[in-house]
Amino acid sequence: MQHFTAYLPDESATADFGAALARAVVPGLVIYLHGDLGAGKTALTRALLRAAGYAGTVKSPTYTLSEPYRVELNGAPVNVIHYDLYRMSSPEEFLDAGFREDFDGKNICIVEWPEKGEPVLPPPDVRVLLNVSGVGRTVELQALSQQGLLCLDRLSYAQPR
Repeated sequence: MQHFTAYLPDESATADFGAALARAVVPGLVIYLHGDLGAGKTALTRALLRAAGYAGTVKSPTYTLSEPYRVELNGAPVNVIHYDLYRMSSPEEFLDAGFREDFDGKNICIVEWPEKGEPVLPPPDVRVLLNVSGVGRTVELQALSQQGLLCLDRLSYAQPR
């Protein structure tokens, strides 16, 4: 599957979708999150991390630029690194911070505001577009690599009624 779209009517549906995504991701995946402020990028990441078993505080990396989390997926430990590049003034800041080393084929890298890191940011496997829609949000996933296609093929999510 190259493309997936769903309507998430509330926070509970967002949490359910994050859990479904947690079951579909694998080490090495690069995910770009696109959406306006308040569209749910951090909420979706928080839901994914919770579903993967992370019990600590999950905060937006707006000021730190990145937050690493250690979780278990399919019985194996993996690092999920959540980036928020909104406050970066240039792509060189991404390089200067040494973030490119995190994109090593082992970590799962989730990037909010990826356009701030272009053209030095490694390309995504999956692009996630979140848009506020009524009281909820729409989520659209696009597979942009073979690994992204496999992720979307593994995704199992039933739309809330």
